[in-house]
Amino acid sequence: MQIDNNVYVAIDYKLSLASGEEVDSSPEGRPFGFITGTGQIIPGLESQLMGKTAGDQEKIVVDPEDGYGAVNENLLQEIPGDQFPADCEVEPGMTFQAQGPQGPVMLKIKEVKDNNMVVVDLNHPLAGEQLHFDVKVVEVREPSAAELAQLEQQSAACGCGCGTDEQSNCGSGCSC
Repeated sequence: MQIDNNVYVAIDYKLSLASGEEVDSSPEGRPFGFITGTGQIIPGLESQLMGKTAGDQEKIVVDPEDGYGAVNENLLQEIPGDQFPADCEVEPGMTFQAQGPQGPVMLKIKEVKDNNMVVVDLNHPLAGEQLHFDVKVVEVREPSAAELAQLEQQSAACGCGCGTDEQSNCGSGCSC
């Protein structure tokens, strides 16, 4: 069976940046599974997997616009330093998890200013990055009723209709 819309696909993968730094991978012996056409993976990877079959191995490059998008300067914000844990010396490069209106969000410290203001970056950590996937297709099949039900529950839990965040009101952490 070939990868097409609305099929279950399982892949083993390694994700690296253009620099060669590996930033993610599927755990050994535990392929990552998803249903195509449901927004569970980035569009650039999904589109390049279409037509592949179990056993195929591919090196796939995804540009930022088909991955996590370009860096959005509007997602750089200043917040008071006293909003961070008192026992922690906040430094550029550190990451923190904060509670946003739609659930947890990761923020990265971009700059600590002399006036105790901290510039945080709320962009996805891979925004602006060209992504290099080394992928092996492990399985391609029709999704089970249980997998479809789980997908429906996830979408309902975050109030999503699939699409872009602006179209669906999906918050970070929702996969629909």
